[in-house]
Amino acid sequence: MAGTRVADRLAPSWLVVQVLGTVVLTATVVTAVPAPTWLLLVYLASLACWVLWLLSASRLPRTSLGLLVLASLLPALVVGASPDGTAMIMLAVVLGRMAMLPSVTVTVIGATTALDALAATASCVLLDRPLSLVLGAVALCVFVTLLGLHPRHHQMQAAHSRQLLEQTRLAQREQARAAALDERTRIARELHDVLAHSLGALGVQLEVAEVLLIDKGDVDGAVERVRRSRRLAAEGLAEARRAVAALRADVVPLAEAVTSLAESHHSDHGVDVEVTSEGEPRPLPSAATVCLLGTVREALTNAAKHAPGAPVTITLRYNAADVQVEVRNAPPERVPNTGEEAEGYGLTGMRERVALVGGSLTTAPTEDGGWSVIVEVPG
Repeated sequence: MAGTRVADRLAPSWLVVQVLGTVVLTATVVTAVPAPTWLLLVYLASLACWVLWLLSASRLPRTSLGLLVLASLLPALVVGASPDGTAMIMLAVVLGRMAMLPSVTVTVIGATTALDALAATASCVLLDRPLSLVLGAVALCVFVTLLGLHPRHHQMQAAHSRQLLEQTRLAQREQARAAALDERTRIARELHDVLAHSLGALGVQLEVAEVLLIDKGDVDGAVERVRRSRRLAAEGLAEARRAVAALRADVVPLAEAVTSLAESHHSDHGVDVEVTSEGEPRPLPSAATVCLLGTVREALTNAAKHAPGAPVTITLRYNAADVQVEVRNAPPERVPNTGEEAEGYGLTGMRERVALVGGSLTTAPTEDGGWSVIVEVPG
């Protein structure tokens, strides 16, 4: 059957309809009352067209459709000549089956019904049969067509539902694939941020230590560089752990993590770091939390580099639509040593990280000569 899947054609309901139709047609021809030979040949020709349709439906859809139309038209042409109801029964079986086929358009079904009704009417009129037979033949054509269209509608709805289900499954697979690619990208970004910064800075410090030992014999300077390398390694390890925690979605609360950074900064640099909070604290997505912590860490590093000894204030603001963190340092108490190695993400990395979570970063000098870093992220 044209447009019908093999699984559908092998379904029990399909087989029942086809076998039942074949049995009814065959029994109708066999039990027909004695009739002229030519009339029996018409019956047999209609039955043969039905059988050929069954055999060619899946391989030759257009040819099989023509055979089915012919199988209904032949008995319609001899309704007036049939001494019993054989022609009417054959017409009803074939036309009703055609009306049930989802692969046949409504236009073709309607045209075949009209053609069969016209042929039956002409047959009755030419042989001067009663008007009741004419009306009965026309009513029969219309009735079996409407009767067949009802299951056809349900079959088409079922096929449409299967198609929608398949499309939904494909869309879900594509969404899952896109989500996996996004997750891979996030993992790669986290690992790159950690390894590129930590290992890069560590390599530079060790290279400088090697030069100081071999070329200059500066043991004290080399030891200082080794200590700084050890500190970088420790910070890199801590950052790697935070990245893994972010990937596992178990990042510590923002306020707790910021307080920990402030305490570490105070311990390392001996400056006062005040942490304040405004608004009602709430959980944030792990990506947003990691972004804010990275920005705070870099801002503290820059404050230690460019404003050594200056106190720092960190303010958390939980607004209705976003969360804002401001890191503000006072003017430096002494001239900074610009020869120190810069640590952290860097301003460009900070902006990139904030942009990835849909936030914004603002850096500007304060009125008293200090510096302010403000980061906002949705949440």
